[in-house]
Amino acid sequence: MKRTVAVFGAGYIGLVTGACLAELGHTVTVRDIVPERIQQLDQGDVPIYEPGLVEMIARNTERLAFTLDANEAVRDAEIVYVCVDTPPTASGDADLSRVFAVIDVLKSASHLTAVVVKSTVPVGTGARIRAALDDAGLGHVGYAANPEFTAEGKAVSDFMHPDRVVVGTWEDATAKLVAELHDGVDGPVVLMDVPSAELTKLGANAALATKISLVNELATVCEATGADITQVAAAIGLDPRIGSHFMKAGLGYGGSCFPKDSRALRALASNNGYPFQLLTSVIEVNELQTRRHVQRLKVELDGLYRKKIAVLGMTFKPGTDDMREAPSAIIAARLLAEGAEVHCWDPMAKAQAVEPWTSTTRHETPLEALGGADAAIIVTEWPELAQVSWAEAHAVMRRPLILDGRNLLDPPTMAGHGFTYMSVGRPTSTV
Repeated sequence: MKRTVAVFGAGYIGLVTGACLAELGHTVTVRDIVPERIQQLDQGDVPIYEPGLVEMIARNTERLAFTLDANEAVRDAEIVYVCVDTPPTASGDADLSRVFAVIDVLKSASHLTAVVVKSTVPVGTGARIRAALDDAGLGHVGYAANPEFTAEGKAVSDFMHPDRVVVGTWEDATAKLVAELHDGVDGPVVLMDVPSAELTKLGANAALATKISLVNELATVCEATGADITQVAAAIGLDPRIGSHFMKAGLGYGGSCFPKDSRALRALASNNGYPFQLLTSVIEVNELQTRRHVQRLKVELDGLYRKKIAVLGMTFKPGTDDMREAPSAIIAARLLAEGAEVHCWDPMAKAQAVEPWTSTTRHETPLEALGGADAAIIVTEWPELAQVSWAEAHAVMRRPLILDGRNLLDPPTMAGHGFTYMSVGRPTSTV
């Protein structure tokens, strides 16, 4: 059965959710509070980069609308999806003000059938929302936690072909309703209670973050012993109990989910009297990873003062224009603090009118950024970097030194071009 849905939030999660629900045949209105974003969407201009999203929105214009007016979004809706952001507070807890701002709007919407929260929230949020709805006389409105497990760069594919669709409810009717909303999605629906669904989201991201920090710690041991992390990780990943996903050494995790969710789960544990020591170590390893590699450059160059460094890649990963919690920001800031001159390239990153980016120089091509550089650090594994003419790059650089923070390139090939090639967890290659 096709439904009428209002989606609050037109960011990475809300916009993908709205577009995919429309693709499944539902009538969807997406509401946001940023006028420029809604204006862009009304004009057919998608404000975020996500593969397949532009085409999906264009296919579903008859079933997909955008508005700034909360009442307009809710007026004909049977179901409301809450997809607003929950940034960390000073204490590390999730800021739920935007979530409850939506709930306040809904208190007069007695015609609703269900409220579904896709925003990442701490355990106990659903109980608070349930109480707020009950206090407003909306005890008949169902509640569900439906956390997202989409990865930026393939969010549309992840929504339509998920590993699982987690639905946490207290009522069988609401569970059935949310499950039916996903008819046509190629993946199993996993039903559970609301607190379990809330914790599943945080726990899944903590598990993935743990694998990343583990492989980066192993990479540091490899650098100290002469072992090769690519060989070590490949062999470890063949164990089906461990798997190869997220077993790739690099500069650490970033983006809107892993850093925030790991800190939020640690705060949740601390607030309940438990010091989550494993997760604390995972976070500390990640925070040190970028700084450690800047220090490697500093040692190799005998200081960074007045050195020109090319930072290749700015977004937190390829396939997105998202700069949130990107390792590149820490790297650029540390380089600038050491007195270096920073030149950047990225094919998708949007202009950033904040530090450290206002103190760097942005270039249109990797070769432009490499011109006259004393060193380059590959921060994001954009496929364009594998296509660079590194022989030409060698000719334009002042000093042919590459620190490959994503192990994107082949060490013997780079050494053959005359580079001193440093990577993560692999021996340094030279001519």
